[in-house]
Parts: sequence; structure tokens; C-alpha cells
Amino acid sequence: MENTLNTGTLEALIPGETLVVHARKVKGGKVQIEFAEKLATEERPQSLLSVFNRSDDRFSQAGGARRTWMTSEPSDASELLNVDLVNAEYKTVTINGKVQEIFPLNILNPTLDGKRMRIQVNETTLPTTWQSDNLETTAKRKGAEGEFITYKGQYIFSNTDVVLGEPKHTFLKADEVASESLSGIYANVDIETGEIAS
Repeated sequence: MENTLNTGTLEALIPGETLVVHARKVKGGKVQIEFAEKLATEERPQSLLSVFNRSDDRFSQAGGARRTWMTSEPSDASELLNVDLVNAEYKTVTINGKVQEIFPLNILNPTLDGKRMRIQVNETTLPTTWQSDNLETTAKRKGAEGEFITYKGQYIFSNTDVVLGEPKHTFLKADEVASESLSGIYANVDIETGEIAS
């Protein structure tokens, strides 16, 4: 499949599909390419908490798509994506209070040398320097401002890359959270019938 502009959207993205969202001008005369992919449920079990809170924006990850960004020379990205990013007409937009120059791409299931470009997720307990310096916003949490999620007592960091072909994800099994004892709450309740003893 040829890389073709405007063949997909974030809203229409389904699990297993990848989207090259846009190119953004960054320092040094480079561009940053944004990729998005919804993970198939067999790659990552769907969280019922997010399903039962689907109308609450705090439980969604931008429509469920994982994101990653790749910085490139505009001429190299142009050649590899088959899109002219050197002479493109970038739009000036404000995102999160910052003025940026963006060129929309919306290329569905991009390829390189006949192989699909995919997002690969690698969870680790070893943060990068930047993640370590920004722990509050980079360590994995239960919801946007929830408790930190740990693996063997250590914070989990989720890193994403763009790979060719099938991704080989690494997901760490979160530590189980100790629940409060319910024996005190239900001491006077017959668990079988639900009757309350007085």
C-alpha cells in the first residue's frame, strides 16, 4: 500500500491500525512526525474500568490510541513517507498554549519498503533521565491523577517506538493492590442470602 495523505482519522482508527497524524516543525530545522495506534485487545487486555467510565475523559487516552513521536530531517521523512515535508504549507496552530507549525498527514497504515510501520510499547522500571526528572507525569498511574502503578514495588514507565513489521510489546504485570478487609463491613451479613443479622 502506498503512503497516501488523508486516508484515515483518529476518530475512525480501529485496533491494529496505525496513523501518521501530522508533521510538526521543531528546533534545528527538523520535523517531528506523530504516530497513533490503537492496540488490539489480544495485545493488551481491555480495562473494564475504562469501559465503565467511557464518558469520563479522564479514563480515555485520546480516543484509546497510543502515541509516539519521531524526529527527522524533513528531506528524509519526505522521501520515506512519499510526502513533501520540505515545501509543505504548515498551519500555525496553538496546542496546549504553545504556537506550533503543523502539516496534517493522516496516512493510514504507513509502509516502508513494503512493511507496515507500527507502534511498539515497552514497559520498564528503568526510567530515562527525563522520566526520572518528571516522575509525576511520566510514571504509570491509575487514571490521570490516580495512584502510581508498580511492578515489584517499582514505578512503571511506558515507552513507545515505531518499528517495521509486527511489534513485540513488553507489558509488566502490575503489583496487586492490597484490599481492605471486608470482614468488618459484612460481619452481620449472611453472604449466601444477603440478609442482615441484627
